[in-house]
Amino acid sequence: MAGRFDAFLDRVLQRRVQRRWGALAERATSLDLETLSAVRGRARSIRRQLDRVIHEADHRLALPVIGSNAMRRPLGTDWSWRPMLWRGPIPVPGFSSVPGRALVCDGATVFHDCRHSELTVRQIRNTRQSDLAPFGFRMDVFRFDGSFLSLVMDLPPEAAAGLKLRHLIRLDVIVEMEKPLEIFARLNIKHGPNVEQIVRELPLGDEEVMVEFDLAYSKINEKRVERLWVDLIFEGPEMNQIILRDVTFSRRPRAEL
Repeated sequence: MAGRFDAFLDRVLQRRVQRRWGALAERATSLDLETLSAVRGRARSIRRQLDRVIHEADHRLALPVIGSNAMRRPLGTDWSWRPMLWRGPIPVPGFSSVPGRALVCDGATVFHDCRHSELTVRQIRNTRQSDLAPFGFRMDVFRFDGSFLSLVMDLPPEAAAGLKLRHLIRLDVIVEMEKPLEIFARLNIKHGPNVEQIVRELPLGDEEVMVEFDLAYSKINEKRVERLWVDLIFEGPEMNQIILRDVTFSRRPRAEL
């Protein structure tokens, strides 16, 4: 009962406040300057609080919902994952003049060998109707005097657990760019003292692209797999804007013949 009464009082007070500020808005053209200055100060104070509420509400209520892990999973998938960079807000959303090795967030690092960095990176909010990932990752590259630019993503321990030669590891990417460039994906598998590497080029005919790494063609020791990570390597990124709207990984056993 108390909750209903409080809600009723809130509605009554809100209507009174709206009527009061509506009346002040109507009289603003005829108020003397001293009164108008005082009213403006109170209005700005209220507006700051309202803007904070609206900004936070727009941020949290925009689709897709923050923390959403909805993704397309191929039939037979036994593990799937979206990195935190595309799943939730990161502590520092962006920075410029990115150094040669820059930790963007846990599990995601940007590498390059430029002498003078003119690279800016930023996590952005996805709001398109077609987006499944709450966030995207944007890289603005201006002058680029280096030989490589890569985004390295550490896969969680679950990716290595029970990994077999009969597994296929799939990478799905939604990418936008101002002008075409080559993107390569390199899967790294540490097994004992060795690291197996499998490289695939992302097809760039469509916005949504996919590559698969077939472990049957690798020489990994199944009993000694320790960890996995993937490098996304961007060739010739100068004067380009690259937006990774979504990045997801999945694993499934190859169909038995």
